Amino acid sequence: MALASSVNRPAEVPLPLVQLNRAVLLLGVLVALLLQQPLLTTALLLLLLPSVLVSPAASPLAWVGRRLLASRLAGAPREAAELLRFNNTLAALLLGLAQLAFLAGLPLLGWVLAGLVALAAALALAGFCLGCVLFYQLRRLRASGR
Repeated sequence: MALASSVNRPAEVPLPLVQLNRAVLLLGVLVALLLQQPLLTTALLLLLLPSVLVSPAASPLAWVGRRLLASRLAGAPREAAELLRFNNTLAALLLGLAQLAFLAGLPLLGWVLAGLVALAAALALAGFCLGCVLFYQLRRLRASGR
């Protein structure tokens, strides 16, 4: 039975792929901000959409990561796919709102919203997952019937 716990389960995502996702979000927003190119945040949004609309496994980042990080994935710690999907949904929502702000001629608001994505990704890479805290708090509230 001990082997069953080490089998890759589709409801979990290897941590190196999760970290790649976070790093791409952080670096993507920082590069976009430095270059003052809101279209780069649009590209990040488009990268996230398959993960949000289908599953984390459908993400182009996951596809690339599975090839680039193949040697690190087999025994890597894992994160629940629903947690990654929730975090990506939050990031996509913020990046989508940023796109609307840019289109509405409110670049400062757009950069603040995109910056929140970068901040959350940086915190998660440093070991504190803000999206995870929100996820579990929402679950707790839902379980208590509020």
